Amino acid sequence: MKKREPISHIMTKTVVTANENDGLREVVEKLRKNTIRHIPIVRGKEVIGIISRTDINRLTFGALFEGQEGADEAILDMLSISQVMTAKPMTVSSDTIIRDLAEIFVKEEFHALPVVDNGELKGIVTTTDVVRYFLEQYD
Repeated sequence: MKKREPISHIMTKTVVTANENDGLREVVEKLRKNTIRHIPIVRGKEVIGIISRTDINRLTFGALFEGQEGADEAILDMLSISQVMTAKPMTVSSDTIIRDLAEIFVKEEFHALPVVDNGELKGIVTTTDVVRYFLEQYD
């Protein structure tokens, strides 16, 4: 097993992002369209927040109550990204060692972290990326 592998080898480099001024409906559409679970919120190249599919699911309840789909839409229209996102999320740099990242995920119970170098978003890394990497070590 490679002991000091940096996360730059496993992170997603082409990141789907949302702007702080976008609407929540746009965020939901990007999550669905790109089949992703986390979306960094940016101001220019700076990461100012992150929204997960779980964050959106906590707001909406149409799937739980029959005939409530319109309520979900109303909630998405009433709230702004800044009200829903996790502001000032923890970030990691692209030279963070994968093992260190795994420890962060376990300790902090995060499932995704933006990868930021010199104040600029460079990628995103998830628990799935880490698990996939560890599985490859068994090949």
